[in-house]
Amino acid sequence: MLCKTIEKPFDDKDWAFEIKWDGYRAIGDIRNDEIRLYSRNGLDFSKSFKKIADALTIQKHDMIVDGEIVAYDDKGKPNFQWLQRIAEKNTDLVLIYQIFDLLWLNGHSTENLSYLQRKELLKEALVENEVIKYHDHILEKGKDFFQAAENMGLEGIIAKKADSEYKENTRSSEWLKIKIHKSDEAVICGFTEPKGSRKQFGSLILGKYLNNELVFCGHTGTGFTDKSLKEIYQKMEPFITKESAFEVTPKTNTKATWLKPELIAEIKFTELTKDHIYRHPVFLRLREDIDPIDVKFDTDLPEKKPEMKPKTSTKKEPAADRVKKIGKQQVTLTNQSKLYFHEDDITKGDVIDYYQKIAKFILPHLKNRPQSLNRFPNGIEGLSFYQKDADEHTPDWVTLQKIFSESNDKYINYIVCNDKETLAYLNNLGCIELNIWTSHIPKVDYPDYLVLDLDPSEKNTFEDVIETALAVKEVLDKAGIVGYPKTSGSSGIHIYIPMGGKYTYDQVKDFGHVLMQLVQQELPELTTLERSLQKRDKNKIYLDYLQNRRAQTLASVYSLRPKPGAPVSAPLDWKEVKKGLLPTDFTIHNMPERLQEKGDLFKPVLGKGIDLLKTIKKLENLE
Repeated sequence: MLCKTIEKPFDDKDWAFEIKWDGYRAIGDIRNDEIRLYSRNGLDFSKSFKKIADALTIQKHDMIVDGEIVAYDDKGKPNFQWLQRIAEKNTDLVLIYQIFDLLWLNGHSTENLSYLQRKELLKEALVENEVIKYHDHILEKGKDFFQAAENMGLEGIIAKKADSEYKENTRSSEWLKIKIHKSDEAVICGFTEPKGSRKQFGSLILGKYLNNELVFCGHTGTGFTDKSLKEIYQKMEPFITKESAFEVTPKTNTKATWLKPELIAEIKFTELTKDHIYRHPVFLRLREDIDPIDVKFDTDLPEKKPEMKPKTSTKKEPAADRVKKIGKQQVTLTNQSKLYFHEDDITKGDVIDYYQKIAKFILPHLKNRPQSLNRFPNGIEGLSFYQKDADEHTPDWVTLQKIFSESNDKYINYIVCNDKETLAYLNNLGCIELNIWTSHIPKVDYPDYLVLDLDPSEKNTFEDVIETALAVKEVLDKAGIVGYPKTSGSSGIHIYIPMGGKYTYDQVKDFGHVLMQLVQQELPELTTLERSLQKRDKNKIYLDYLQNRRAQTLASVYSLRPKPGAPVSAPLDWKEVKKGLLPTDFTIHNMPERLQEKGDLFKPVLGKGIDLLKTIKKLENLE
């Protein structure tokens, strides 16, 4: 949720007021024992602000929070320049993650609750330490609060309507920022030639969006040092282009070099004219945590959002919603021209079309299996998140199954994909890949197959993976087992063994452990059973049998993977598992044709399965 700007503070009993921090806005996602920290435009903060990410591990609840990462100077005041010293690997900075909102808690979205209800839940659920802080608020007294912020030398205050819901990626009049000093963000659309002894560039050419159109809003040639001139020029170089991004190209006092509208400058200024020109703008800093599409005048029509040229497809497909007849349902499909694989010019519509083409092959492998959704609403380069529990907006024609989760101590409404309509619905949610249980309803405690996951470390080649897969086949052949290999669609190979839903998860997992031990004995120099990434030899392939646990999910056969090139998790003939095979051989482009030619190579995986007792006895006789 984003703020609009107003000039003066106010008092109102229906509003709450918070400090406006001078830092990096950050979302903290603490779910499923994983910590993710990222900017509102999807920039990963986990490594840059490792101190914050590590501090979030103390939380006792699964939650998604919104806040600001703030650096404090030697006088104890928030200081953005000190925050930027993170780039210089300065680990001695005092960093605090000021958390002011709660978006999700223990399996439930809280976005439809009121601001005060969310703050109450946040205060109760959040575990604070020296780095993680609950950001409090005051009610009604906005004028006094603004004066206190000014006396303390702070940047300003935020006013939030007490009953406001949280609306993602929306600039709302229910959240307002009131700055003590006038500052703003603008898109850097170009630069002019330097004059005299100055190097790199003269001034930055600034723009902002107004009613979906990028308009000129002035130049800034002050606020730079020799060092910053060089650093900014280096960042601008990759975006140099021949044409201006403005609808109406402005006149400049010297020759202009135009840029793709990707970089953001924060400036301070004295006044904004009626013609939307900043008077006396002074450069403060670059803002890498802000998306250019959010840099617009508050007079923009809120329901419209400009499409940035570098992020749109060249294909002539409608970007608006469309209702398509799929099977027995009218399925609403949105933003079909949005790029999901940016470098490959593959759109959301292409992803939906792929799954519809191969539906008859993939649906038998999805049937009656709970799905854990991995959603990429802005494509593989954007923010992604996991979702197990279906929300209240799920159409009533989508099949749901309540399954008790011991780890969460509650029932979870899993989506089950049994038809083409649900397949399209999941793709439209941003599910590029489809992650399913190894068991099906109603026998959720009895997996249909055993998965042996060959997971390479960073120094392994895919030929190492192939060598290991062939060693697995030798072990299976000795045991009289037929295994079925497939590419993971990423960097590994999965080998499936039919179990027929006759054995428990623990029985299947333990048998997988036995098989992997035998493989490790065959290839001790190349493979490992060490689970810990920190302890694992980076030259060895991890023999992962722990995928065979209840509620564990893997990308389904024929699933796309969110990787460059749009690779597919593809079943293989064993004769194809040889030197020269690459995981990128099978993609969104050639998989439909391969399926028509070879049919479903993975169909036997859903068969009656092995006799586990006889197989174990056979292995014992081999020793």
